[in-house]
Parts: sequence; C-alpha cells; structure tokens
Amino acid sequence: MLAGLFRKSGPWIDPAVSARVEAAVRLAEQQTSGEIRVFTERRCSFVDAVDRAAELFAQLGMHQTQQRNGVLIYWAVLDKQVAVFADRGIHEQLGAAYWNERVERMLPLFRSADPGAALEDCIRAVGEALKKHFPYDPGSDRNELSDSMMIGR
Repeated sequence: MLAGLFRKSGPWIDPAVSARVEAAVRLAEQQTSGEIRVFTERRCSFVDAVDRAAELFAQLGMHQTQQRNGVLIYWAVLDKQVAVFADRGIHEQLGAAYWNERVERMLPLFRSADPGAALEDCIRAVGEALKKHFPYDPGSDRNELSDSMMIGR
C-alpha cells in the first residue's frame, strides 16, 4: 500500500524545490533526534488538511519513531492547503498554537509563489524546536525516516 502512495518526482513539483526541501531536512536533523518529513500532493482528499496530514502521518509510520518526535509538513498544491502534524512527544512540548503559527508563517510565502522558501522556513523553525527538546545524541541518534520530499499522486 505504501509503495503506491507516493513517487519520487512529478511534473507539477519543481525539482529545485524538492532539492531545497531535502537539503533543509538534512541540515535540521543534524542537530536533533527528531524526524521531519514533507509530503506534497496535487489535491487534498479531505476537507481539512490537518486530517489528511494525520492520515498520512499514520500511513507513513511516523508514529514509530523512538521518541515520538516526528513532524510531517503537508502541502496540497492545487487546493492551496498546508498543515503541520506532530507526534505526541514534540506536540506535548510545543502545543497546537506552535503548529498553527508555523502554518500561518508559510502561507504568505506560498502566496508569493515561493514554495521552497515556505517549506525551508518551516523546516528550519521545526528543526530548532526539535533541537531544543530532542537534541542530537551522537552515541544513539540515527536517521529513522527518509529525508526525501514525498510527492503524492
């Protein structure tokens, strides 16, 4: 089921945006045991993007990180919807207001047609928050989830 969920590229996502996102995730994760993923698709199959992000979070097994500190940034391109969904370990530290603020900060950059900057800014901020609450431990940390931008169908 998971293999049919996404692909590595798509004509509607600029490869430069994907490369920027992946580089930002790698950089952010160098300072935290937390995990960040970005998932984008053309259309959101739910009325609420947060519900879709929660579904994808579960389908992608992001709740299986050791410290429950995974964060999914979701973007439905044509529907102009975005959401950030976090596992309980980091959500309990930051609360809903923090995630809502991340979304609000991304929206103007999406509107100005710079999705790469919107996603990079969010990844950077989430990375800093994860670093504060889940700092990198060179003795035990490992990359639990792929850093690749996931592109839905």
